[in-house]
Amino acid sequence: MKVKKGDNILVIAGKDKGRTGKIMKSFPRELKVLVEGINLKKKHVRPKKEGEKGQIVQIPAPLDISNIKVICPKCGKATRVGYAVDKDIKNRICKKCKQII
Repeated sequence: MKVKKGDNILVIAGKDKGRTGKIMKSFPRELKVLVEGINLKKKHVRPKKEGEKGQIVQIPAPLDISNIKVICPKCGKATRVGYAVDKDIKNRICKKCKQII
C-alpha cells in the first residue's frame, strides 16, 4: 500500500468528495483506510447502566484506497505516490514535484 498512517489525503470519489483528512488506521489486506472525520456512519448504542439513555454515535467507516489521493507535504497538491530506490533505501516520492514524502 502506498499510503500510511498519518498521511494527509484528499477524497476524490463518494459522498465526501473534495474533503481532506488524516489517516488514522490502514487495512492493507482489504485495501482500505480509516480517515479522521470522513465517511461517518451513525451507530445506535444501547445504554450501559440502568437509568442511562441510549445514544446515536457517529463513527468513521473505512474508505477504499482507490477513492483517495495523498497530499504532498512539500508542494501541497493531491498527487499519486511513486517509489525511488536510493542506496538500498526505498522512498515514497510525489509524482508531481519528485520530492520524498
